Amino acid sequence: MASTHAPFRYDVVGSFLRPDVLKQARADHKAGLIDDAALEVVTDEAIRDLVAKQKAHGLRAVTDGEFRRRYWHLDFLAELGGVQEVTAEHWSVHFQGHQPKAATVVIADKPSFGEHPFLAHFDFMKSVAGDALVKQTIPSPSMLHLICCVREENYQPIERYAADEDLLYHDIAEAYADAIRKFYDHGCRYLQLDDTSWGEFCDAQKRAAYEARGLDIAKIQRKYVEMINEALEAKPADMVVTMHICRGNFRSTWFSSGGYDPVAKTLFENCKVDGFFLEYDSDRAGDFEPLAHIANQRVVLGLVTSKEPGLEDADALRARIKEAERYVPLDQLCLSPQCGFASTEEGNILTEAEQWAKVDLIREVAESVWQDA
Repeated sequence: MASTHAPFRYDVVGSFLRPDVLKQARADHKAGLIDDAALEVVTDEAIRDLVAKQKAHGLRAVTDGEFRRRYWHLDFLAELGGVQEVTAEHWSVHFQGHQPKAATVVIADKPSFGEHPFLAHFDFMKSVAGDALVKQTIPSPSMLHLICCVREENYQPIERYAADEDLLYHDIAEAYADAIRKFYDHGCRYLQLDDTSWGEFCDAQKRAAYEARGLDIAKIQRKYVEMINEALEAKPADMVVTMHICRGNFRSTWFSSGGYDPVAKTLFENCKVDGFFLEYDSDRAGDFEPLAHIANQRVVLGLVTSKEPGLEDADALRARIKEAERYVPLDQLCLSPQCGFASTEEGNILTEAEQWAKVDLIREVAESVWQDA
């Protein structure tokens, strides 16, 4: 029954700060001091501990914190068939401060899911989660196209797509439909698509820069929704698929600004996900008015920042939830952090204790607002 209620009244986006023992093990592995097996032992134990902490703090769905990943997206995308990770001179977008280690991916052949290593990662989570629902997070289909074909100024399609870009959208959708089916067969009932493309399309400067290169952003938005919906046709009725949207999250910094107005009608009215996790922790995300375009999805309000250690005022959070009710019924609303606490292995600039205090605050506020929390 639990899966029918996801996303939950108090929920999290997915990533958590890596403990020092895991950071050290990954550094030792990179330096050649320990082998793959030794790293896996440390990682497995760190994930077991994280699952226990999530349950102790009352979370209904647990994640692996993305502890096996370097980045929230590239580790998944690079393991798709037909996709290759390559080094880069700089990151594909510019953050307002710290910059991630440069890397990107390219489409070298038809994308496919195949026997992806994330399936084994999910199996491990099922084995340690007990009676808790396991939430699996992966980058959205949009991210593969965005990174390879939109952000990349010198994109050259392979022969298969040279005369038919719609075929690329279809092939990506087909790969993700396969992913949905296989995760479901492994027991996944709660899947989240993480997507920063919509955050970029909310940013007036980024839209203008893309359009100056001849890109039709309005058309790309429609194609992304069609592509996601095509993939979602594979979703069984008892599987919940949500989408998380943010404007960048690395070492407590960001790369996009702007309210949801430019994307709301196309995305909220037409995308067939079961819920949206929406960044709303700062003025950079705009106001709640675009939520008037929400159909019947749950909206998880990301009112609590994962970027800074200070705790928000509980009464102020309740007041903002009340404000959002002007556009979305309370029964469709939930509460979460605005993003994960560690979209890359480096993590945001706060402590683990401060991270868990944020989770506790979200639970406290949710339980005071919703009777079914």
